[in-house]
Formats: sequence, structure tokens, C-alpha cells
Amino acid sequence: MKQKFNIITSTCVPLPLENVDTDQIIPARFLKATTREESFFGENLFRDWRYNADGTVNKDFVLNNPTYGGEILVAGKNFGSGSSREHAAWAIAGYGFRVVISSFFADIHKNNELNNFVLPVVVSEDFLAELFASIEADPKMQVEVDLPNQTVTNKATGRSEKFEINGYKKYCLMNALDDIDFLLENKGKIEDWERRNA
Repeated sequence: MKQKFNIITSTCVPLPLENVDTDQIIPARFLKATTREESFFGENLFRDWRYNADGTVNKDFVLNNPTYGGEILVAGKNFGSGSSREHAAWAIAGYGFRVVISSFFADIHKNNELNNFVLPVVVSEDFLAELFASIEADPKMQVEVDLPNQTVTNKATGRSEKFEINGYKKYCLMNALDDIDFLLENKGKIEDWERRNA
């Protein structure tokens, strides 16, 4: 969903599992879907963990625990590995997450998140461990993600870290622009350049 991104302060959903791959984020059988509706993919985010084989709700999975909620998913190291399916980013965005925090992302998945207006924030393993501990101690604790200043802050401890982001993608997120929108925004400059260099 295209939304301008500035500062987000939210409670978090903890997923302290390492090496979560895109097939776990959105199982391969959903890649045959003919819809691009974010809500469809959001409903099936972590489908095989959220539901038992008989279709009943897995009450032990964090997304089914009403204790946790918010716009920030805090995930373990190496999030989004495996296949390059963009559907995984669609599912994360469709569920309502606007930020995913981890100590490491698979490169293609990281870019897919950015292209779908989800901000992947890379933090140190120490900071990530502190976030998980703070959420466990108080599920209502909040994290502040400040895109303009590129900082993430654990509001429970006051500790902050800087994070990196490509300047172009930062501009697009802050202005709710996808790649086509960006080109259209600069159409006049492109046409002027073409005229001058014909």
C-alpha cells in the first residue's frame, strides 16, 4: 500500500526464528493466485504456521496471540531467504506490517519489501536480542522507526541505532512513490534532457 513514510511508533510482533524463508512467509501454492489483492496475501502470511493441517487456528503461533500486535515485525537473523518471490513482500504488506526489523535480510527479499512500501531495518544482533527481551518483558512496549533520521529506538530502554537505506528508496518511501511514479514525477526533466541531447 502506498503510504508516505516518516516516523512510525508502534508495538511489535516478535518472531525470534532464524532463517525464515519466503516459502514460510507465503507458501508456494499461493503463487498461482490470479489476484494481486494485498488482503488475500496478508490473510495467508505464514499460513502453514498460523493454521494446523486440518485448517484450525494454531493458537501457539504469535500472529494468533492477541497479546502481540502492531505495524512492526521483529524477526530473527537471515529473514526472507530462499526463492525471490515478490509475493512474500505482498503478504507482509497485506497483513499490515510497515517495518520488519532483523539483523540480516536476504538481498532480493529486502528489495522486494522496499518496492512494496515495507521498510526493512537492519540492526546489530545485540540490539535485536535486546528488542526481543524488551517485548517479552512488556508486549506493549513500543519501537520508534525514524526514516528521515534513519534511527530505530527501543522506547523501553531508550537505546537507538542508525540503519542504512539507499537514498533513492528513502526518497520513494517518504513520498509514497513506486518506480513508475518516480519517473512520472521527473517526466519534465527527462523530456528536457532528451530535447537538449537530440
